[in-house]
Amino acid sequence: MNFAINHIRSQFPILHQQVNGKPLIYFDNAATSQKPLAVINAIKEYYEQYNSNIHRGAHHLAQLATEKYEEARKIVASHINADEREINFVRGTTEAVNLVATAYGRKFIKTGDEIIVSEMEHHSNIVPWQMLCEEKDAVLRVIPITDSGELIYEEYLKLLTEKTKIVSVAHTSNALGTIHPIKEMIAAAHKVGAVVFIDGAQALPHTKVDVKDLDCDFLGFSGHKVFAGTGIGVLYGKEKLLEAMNPYMGGGEMIKTVSFKGTTYNDLPYKFEAGTPHIEGGISLGAAINYINEVGLDSITAYEHKLLEYGTQQLSTIEGLQIIGTAKNKSSVISFLVNNIHPYDIGVLLNEQGIAIRTGHHCCQPLMDRFGIEGTCRASFAFYNTKEEIDGFVTALRRVVAVLS
Repeated sequence: MNFAINHIRSQFPILHQQVNGKPLIYFDNAATSQKPLAVINAIKEYYEQYNSNIHRGAHHLAQLATEKYEEARKIVASHINADEREINFVRGTTEAVNLVATAYGRKFIKTGDEIIVSEMEHHSNIVPWQMLCEEKDAVLRVIPITDSGELIYEEYLKLLTEKTKIVSVAHTSNALGTIHPIKEMIAAAHKVGAVVFIDGAQALPHTKVDVKDLDCDFLGFSGHKVFAGTGIGVLYGKEKLLEAMNPYMGGGEMIKTVSFKGTTYNDLPYKFEAGTPHIEGGISLGAAINYINEVGLDSITAYEHKLLEYGTQQLSTIEGLQIIGTAKNKSSVISFLVNNIHPYDIGVLLNEQGIAIRTGHHCCQPLMDRFGIEGTCRASFAFYNTKEEIDGFVTALRRVVAVLS
């Protein structure tokens, strides 16, 4: 594979430093990704050259900022094959879920209706639906998983009934890396008249997502995991559904007219974008998507799969190491335990050697309960990581295990 890894790494300044006297090895990409110069420069340029509030401004800076911000919306729409009116800028996936649970759920969910999630969802794709079910006296149903960390598809089909109104599942598990059969799940849900929300936070950085091909009703993802800034994200929704929903928040921008007799709401997508937005965040997201498309998502997917295979192979040589989540279809995430060593202790000692991994329940406590564990160590790779870094990680992990055993 022709993948210019040295050039790619040169575009990420943060990677070229030492932590505790050791070269940084950053394997915490499922928590947040690092930012390329294209993104850093876009943010810098915004503040240095055209910082201004957007929309309605008559002056030059406002017009330029508006142009750049709306160009980012076009980039996002094109990237996931949506219409610009269907792209709502939010703070991240968490807000996207909450927006749908509130603006769609409160209007259309009734007593006795059912909402389906899976056993391996992130808390942000569980708690908003629990809150909605409590408010509406609806029922939350849960798709069980296998010991390898895959959804039991037959059980999912059994859960689907005429009572099912919403299915909300992750495209890819943040804790295990499992990639779910999303397209088939969406088609099955539509057969019983349910709408489907897809948590795309862990999918968008690693693979192409086409909302029209999937036929999902809603999709949320976070900019900071797709190499953009923090505090920016996207909610995609089918236009007819967004039009039918009430606004999520009230304020400026989401209105056409306001009087004490009543308010007329704005057109899409501004109907769901109350207040001054995270302008530089949106611009950074456009720059990030342009950058990964320049590298090539197909190349990124293939390269990261090789890292996953190599990392799995090398970690499996460590005596007492158990990989949690061995699905056949995975993204570049490896969760593991070693003997009876607490994951936090492993994380702390790896940090002393300049290696960043994530430890804990990864905001997936029900999933950890399913496996009867408190949490795991999680190494998650991005396209700027290397096999040599994996070698260094495995060598360091061996030292840690020797110390803690």
